[in-house]
Amino acid sequence: MIVVLFGPPAAGKGTQAARIKLTYGIAHLSTGDMLRAAIAQGSETGLKAKAIMDEGKLVPDDVVLGIIAERIVAPDCSKGFVLDGFPRTVNQAKALDLLLSGKERSIGHVVVMEVNEAELVKRVENRASEARKKGDPVRPDDDPETFKKRLAVYKAETTPILPYYESQGKIRRVDGMKPIDEVTAQIDAILSGGKARKSWLPKWLTG
Repeated sequence: MIVVLFGPPAAGKGTQAARIKLTYGIAHLSTGDMLRAAIAQGSETGLKAKAIMDEGKLVPDDVVLGIIAERIVAPDCSKGFVLDGFPRTVNQAKALDLLLSGKERSIGHVVVMEVNEAELVKRVENRASEARKKGDPVRPDDDPETFKKRLAVYKAETTPILPYYESQGKIRRVDGMKPIDEVTAQIDAILSGGKARKSWLPKWLTG
């Protein structure tokens, strides 16, 4: 099982990816985590990425693909994995398909968490306001202006990928504005072929 999770910043992809990992026993692959791990391990690709990042540049697609190629042959990916944060562009999506086909694997589902963007902005603004009232620093991710810029980048660069996967019949849409457990149930129904469990607990606990 190979799943790609799509959704704008603050849609809850990380939370749902962690639950998919627990429920189905597959790896959760976050681009940021993989980059940091490759650098820490001192792999050839990791060292290349570090040199680029140390110069303040964005890590190019071929390096990111190299890190993913190294990661998906690990034992915890044998049953599959869920990608969170990749691909971000159509070129990356095509390169990922090529990489997987070379290993006789393919993406099964592209789960799109549909959200009300105006509501997301309000949530971020409220969190920032509450932090200021408490005298706490506002987390970078909760800075409203920064969030709006990230949202604009997502709409401009990432949403054009959806037609690419739509043409493959892999898009599955869920209502990302529902409570967390309800979003999980929607995703579970997709991944389990319509046989959603009554909770998001692992299969070995729920039968």
